[in-house]
Amino acid sequence: MADVMSMEDIHATAARLNVDLSSLDLGSIRLPPAEDFGIVSDDEDLKEEESLEFEEGFANIIVVDNLPVVPKEKFEKLEGVIRKIYSQIGVIKEDGLWMPVDTETQKTLGYCFIEYNTPQEAELAKEKTNGYKLDRSHIFAVNMFDDIEKFMKVPEEWAPPETKPYTPGENLQKWLTDEKARDQFVIRAGTDTEVLWNDARQSKPELVYKRSYWTESFVQWSPLGTYLATVHRQGAAVWGGATTFNRLMRYAHPQVKLIDFSPGERFLVTYSSHEPSNPRDTHRVVINIFDVRTGKVMRDFKGSADEFATGGTGGVRIFVLSNGLKLFYFQMGGGKDDKYFARIGKNVISVYETETFTLIDKKSIKVENVVDFSWSPTDPILALFVPELGGGNQPARVSLVQIPSKEELRQKNLFSVSDCKMYWQSNGDYLAVKVDRYTKTKKSTYTGFELFRIKERDIPIEVLELENKNDRLLHLLGAKSGTSTGRVSKLTTLKGKQANALYWSPSGRFIILAGLKGFNGQLEFYNVDELETMAQAEHFMATDVEWDPTGRYVVTAVTSVHEMENGFNVWSFNGKLLYRIPRDHFFQFLWRPRPPSFLSPEKEEEIAKNLKKYSKKYEAEDQDVSLLLSEQDREKRRMLKEEWDRWVSEWKRLHEEEKLERQKLRDGEASDDEEEYEAKEVEIEELLDVSEEVISFD
Repeated sequence: MADVMSMEDIHATAARLNVDLSSLDLGSIRLPPAEDFGIVSDDEDLKEEESLEFEEGFANIIVVDNLPVVPKEKFEKLEGVIRKIYSQIGVIKEDGLWMPVDTETQKTLGYCFIEYNTPQEAELAKEKTNGYKLDRSHIFAVNMFDDIEKFMKVPEEWAPPETKPYTPGENLQKWLTDEKARDQFVIRAGTDTEVLWNDARQSKPELVYKRSYWTESFVQWSPLGTYLATVHRQGAAVWGGATTFNRLMRYAHPQVKLIDFSPGERFLVTYSSHEPSNPRDTHRVVINIFDVRTGKVMRDFKGSADEFATGGTGGVRIFVLSNGLKLFYFQMGGGKDDKYFARIGKNVISVYETETFTLIDKKSIKVENVVDFSWSPTDPILALFVPELGGGNQPARVSLVQIPSKEELRQKNLFSVSDCKMYWQSNGDYLAVKVDRYTKTKKSTYTGFELFRIKERDIPIEVLELENKNDRLLHLLGAKSGTSTGRVSKLTTLKGKQANALYWSPSGRFIILAGLKGFNGQLEFYNVDELETMAQAEHFMATDVEWDPTGRYVVTAVTSVHEMENGFNVWSFNGKLLYRIPRDHFFQFLWRPRPPSFLSPEKEEEIAKNLKKYSKKYEAEDQDVSLLLSEQDREKRRMLKEEWDRWVSEWKRLHEEEKLERQKLRDGEASDDEEEYEAKEVEIEELLDVSEEVISFD
């Protein structure tokens, strides 16, 4: 089949299918998801070549339904109107607009075919004009020509679906019931992706699942650790289980580049950006929100990059992910129940609720010159940032807005701002606004924090100013216990540390001061409660540091950013190296997140107070494991000793067998001891050649 269909081919195909397109509500039909995502299907025999051939032939053609039915004398006028509308979107091929005519009445049939140069133009025309109101009686219903083949596969008579017996699926949280209370992690190295248990007692990881070519770019855990997502050219897929990792669902999104889950794992957001066919056009952006369990597209956003991107304090950004990565101007949020998501636009924040996926009150929040926003991790509260304008005449400001009421809870004006970042505390109790300000001379900057105390009356704000950030000082901030005000105060200042990154333990008691990249992997394990260093170590060329969800272990890794020393080290929280795992072409390390504990804070405090009583059982188990490891070490040394003895015995046997040969080489001398012999130098002259030559002196 040719890449481009002629009008005769289209006419013949429509006649063969015998379909009256004017009777079809094409606008209400959704395209089914793609059949495969770069993964060999476990349950389907796909005819890949036929599918690709069909897509190449028809992907650049659309069908426009609900056109006026006109006689021949008005045919040219209607065609001119249709061509004017659709030529603004893309280049229509020569003879690329065809409206069929009823042979008996000589009137049009109410639909037409339009053939563009590229499938991208056809897809854009469908999105832009589906639902276009030509007049009160004619609202366009637009779909791809490919859909005709799908309509023909619908059976003439309805038959009830076959009832299949219910088979319970695997418990996706079963991994949390591990008797050893171990954590899982996933790594990518070369073409392999592996899920492993972190078995610190055995000082090694235990393989759970391994698969080659499992993903085409990266993998990602869902926020509560239920799913592992893989990314492919045709879309994304999620997998689950403790050991089997069966594929649970696939999500069609061609050329997807980035994905993210909503905080409660109800939705998966996918993003792609496509190169334009015309150099004068902008990049094409597609954002889909899928229901994780059903795979259904709940809402999509499509358009040019100009419609999504705005210039913020961090440069041009398109989308904001709920994990805090400032990549897109879009964010799921509003608490763990995934009730809302928001999108930033020019001078507006659009907040949607996920019951109907429509704007709250059918209106966006107008905020002049807004460039950044962030959801509270626990409550439906938005933090908004507006930069300074008019050379400082209008100050920058941070605002807190309650959703769905859209009430402004608190506002703070900021002056001489060069940069601003917003960080929520994990429980939503605080919003820390990091503000870099210009000095009076505008030649340098200094840093301060505006700390919003969200849960207190009227949301008081504390201001903390730090020394010049070029002094390489590290400041540790914490809540002073035992005070009625509960104010945040400085605990200590650490000077002269060879560190350019700081990593807090999830428990909040420990930090790692890391000197990554240019600092050659210097590590310092610091106890904040006791204000003391527990250990100092080094992981040469380390690029990444990752605490496990419990705060018991931490991983340092050297990824393929460097060509050498690739792999990862696992440490205890207090800096003891437990084991090293080298891996060539090491790309990614991710701990599997744990969901929040069901224990109340009071119960957790009670367990902490009585920890010695609970720990006796585990100390005994640790001792048994230690003894077992010692026995295994002794057994390993015994086997090595036996292997050495066997090698020595074999060497002695061969030495004895060759004794006569050695004696013969020594002219009959029996001893093998070289010290019993005296070395003498003997000169032997040997005549190699004699030649005579007659020389003439004439």
